[in-house]
Amino acid sequence: MTTLRLVLGDQLDPHHSWFAEVRPDIVYALMEIRQETDYVLHHAQKLIAVFAAMRRFAELLREAGHVVHYIGIDDPLNRQAIAANLDMLVDRYGAHRIEYLLPDEWRVDRQLHAYAASARVPVQVLDTNHFYTTRDEVASLFGSSRTWVMDRFYRSMRVRHRVLLDAQGRPAGGQWNYDAENREAWSGKPVEPPDWRPHHDHRALWSRIVAAGVRSFGAPSAGEFRWPVDRSEALACLDSFIRHGLPFFGRFQDAMHRDARRLFHSMLSFALNVKMLNPREVVERAEHAYRIGAAPLAAVEGFIRQILGWREFVRGVYWTRMPGYADSNAFGHRRALPHWFWNGSTRMACMAHALTQSLDAAHAHHIQRLMVIGNFALLAGLEPRQVHQWYLGVYIDAFEWVELPNTLGMSQYADGGAMATKPYVSSAAYINRMSNYCKGCAYDHRARTGEHACPFNALYWDFFDRHRGALQHNHRLSMVYRQLARFDDEALDAIRAQAERVVRDIESL
Repeated sequence: MTTLRLVLGDQLDPHHSWFAEVRPDIVYALMEIRQETDYVLHHAQKLIAVFAAMRRFAELLREAGHVVHYIGIDDPLNRQAIAANLDMLVDRYGAHRIEYLLPDEWRVDRQLHAYAASARVPVQVLDTNHFYTTRDEVASLFGSSRTWVMDRFYRSMRVRHRVLLDAQGRPAGGQWNYDAENREAWSGKPVEPPDWRPHHDHRALWSRIVAAGVRSFGAPSAGEFRWPVDRSEALACLDSFIRHGLPFFGRFQDAMHRDARRLFHSMLSFALNVKMLNPREVVERAEHAYRIGAAPLAAVEGFIRQILGWREFVRGVYWTRMPGYADSNAFGHRRALPHWFWNGSTRMACMAHALTQSLDAAHAHHIQRLMVIGNFALLAGLEPRQVHQWYLGVYIDAFEWVELPNTLGMSQYADGGAMATKPYVSSAAYINRMSNYCKGCAYDHRARTGEHACPFNALYWDFFDRHRGALQHNHRLSMVYRQLARFDDEALDAIRAQAERVVRDIESL
């Protein structure tokens, strides 16, 4: 009686209970399929990373004695869809049962749910046991509220899982949040640590992907590939981050610089999101660093908040609001992405750097994504779905459950404030304060109007002017609207005209 177990490309956890026992009557199926390469245009490095990690995982399963059937992207028997390949494998192995782990994406979850309802053999679904919260817990935590507050959720998770608490159950150091200590710009000191990620040559794999006709964008960098493809490599990256990155992560987590792409960020999100790493072990390692005095509390708390707080929180938003959440567009923005989102060729230095880095490395840190690229997209009125699809495709760590709420809710405020308490936008002043992008830029970060005025400035004030009805009663924006009230009619008309010119000429900025 053969059981067929489906392993998806983001379920590469060798410690899952599935793999505790080696049995000849269980076949593990992994498949590279056009269904997954083509639902959105992906960055080349994302395709390489997922396929390379899947191939390595299959290799490790075989070495452990498991039976594995791997379907490559160019396999002549590959039917390029999950359901069709499962049917083919049921016939090949005479399987009497199919098992799969809960997918993290709504699209795949619904597909497998429908397949199970009509399959020729019984189908059972199990949990990945990866997240702190189960699907059922997500429904109970988020289901009854129209809006959610991440800070409240984060505190409850800290208490529930006893993370960064003292002996009396109070937050370590007496505060829940140390963001006030984590807003420094970086000017070269301390020195950015060397890139601790592994080196791989995946040119052969990339050639097969290209030969199969899979479309992509961005630099493949296949011959000098710098992403982990198995758990041992991911653990080595975690260890290097804890020792060399975490001590400075907090102070400079929001900093940006032309000459530093990684700064002190962990670069672990891909390994986490394909489940090479478990969030609990990452949080425990970070907390241990604080307990032994190897990293300051502000850095550790900020890092843990990203995983125990934001990562779990956005997953809750996703599963509570899908599928309708994907259509969110509270401001009715309809403008198409300018062509330079795909090549970085803009005279705005901040956008050119953040976009080029994203296209070259399939990665940018959260402030580049939120306060540069996302900031411009919202101020310029770009269509949220197009922004979402670009983010989902370009970043190596972008899987819809985590990317879509971050993009539509946090970055584009497209849900009208269900997730974020205010739109996260700024003028050039913030970008200038947190980076060196503005130095030598073709645009003047101090000017609101005129030929050389930074586009962010007029767009910023025009955004709040246009959306007074929706935003002026938000108490977190009271200072913005007090400042806006100080502009006389002439100044406001000039800002509106400047903003209109910016969006009219958006392709040539």
